Amino acid sequence: YAPYRQSERLALYLRYAQALLDRGAAYPCYCTPEELAAERERARAQGVPYRYSGRCRDLAPEGRAAFEAAGRRPALRLRVADRTHPIVVHDLIRGAVSFPPEHLDDPIIVRSDGWPLYNFANVVDDHLMAITHTIRGAQHLSNAPKQLVMYEALGWTPPAMAHLPEILGPDRKKLSKRTGAVAVRELAAQGYLPEAVLNFLALMGWHPEADREVYGLEELVRTFDIAAVGRSPAVFDPAKLTWLNGVHMRRALADHPERVVDICLRVLQDAGLVPRPASAADRAYVARVVEVLGDRLKVGADVLAYGDFFFTDTVRVDPQAAAQHLARPETRELLRALADRVAAQGDGWDRAKAEEAVRGLAAERGVSSRAIIHPARVALTGKTVGPGLFELMEVLGRERVVQRLRAAAA
Repeated sequence: YAPYRQSERLALYLRYAQALLDRGAAYPCYCTPEELAAERERARAQGVPYRYSGRCRDLAPEGRAAFEAAGRRPALRLRVADRTHPIVVHDLIRGAVSFPPEHLDDPIIVRSDGWPLYNFANVVDDHLMAITHTIRGAQHLSNAPKQLVMYEALGWTPPAMAHLPEILGPDRKKLSKRTGAVAVRELAAQGYLPEAVLNFLALMGWHPEADREVYGLEELVRTFDIAAVGRSPAVFDPAKLTWLNGVHMRRALADHPERVVDICLRVLQDAGLVPRPASAADRAYVARVVEVLGDRLKVGADVLAYGDFFFTDTVRVDPQAAAQHLARPETRELLRALADRVAAQGDGWDRAKAEEAVRGLAAERGVSSRAIIHPARVALTGKTVGPGLFELMEVLGRERVVQRLRAAAA
């Protein structure tokens, strides 16, 4: 079906524009921008919707010749408004939608510089490329009757048409950047899984089962019925997207954990915390972090929210957490003692040795393990919540654990 760039298909468009002229389905319009602006102003003053007056619709040959002699270059308009019967769009979602011709305009389909406009180029491209279905947003429904007139005039069978409901933000207003309007590449950069985004978008206006939200690609393909898509606007709920991604992320962690490692690795590289390209050792370390964070990873970016401390030399301690868990002198003394205990352990370092150090110190001092676990977590991570303390101590390694405990106790 090449060429594919519209700039390389101009000869095709002009050929079919001439066909519309020859069949009386289009006509040259010599109106200047100033004349059209004056028409719009009169309509505005009268409080009525603007529609082209049709002053060039039935222009006599001598009138055309006079305009051309004056140097006017015509645009090409589609003849729509003088049709005698309604134009009916058979929409796969909305059923039969009737458009009385008197409520329609004669749209420009080729500008005076010879370049086609969207509606006309789209019809030519869809026909020549054997498009069977055109699925667009509801805001394009008003274009459909104009396109049907072109298909009819050119003797072509139009494709099946469907117009999807509008997508609104959580506030039920037009979707904006603030309420979730992001490009797919931005979702990818935040670490959303393709199958989760697809699952979420498929349910925008279509819901095959009232009590079910999670679908795989094969199920969506097998189940989808465009006639079952609703007509009312759908709501883009970022919280639901994140929840769905968490479900798919857990599946990926169980079945293909390397995919989650890849996603988190890209997020960390974009944040400058892991070099690009990553070494085998870098990747192995990220894999250990992913395993420890586990179900906390709803999206790839959560590796920063819950695990940035794994990839930094120092820890940024939340001031409120420090005031709650690190301010008392006896707490800092416990952290110093824990650091000494960890440093004095023999060769090898793992979760069991970390737990032994914490619980052994608690027993020795006659305090609950929690009196050490909570301050140690803040000292090591800067946070009050996160993965299990002993698991994160193992991943951080003995040297960093000792260094951070002593820094917090200073």
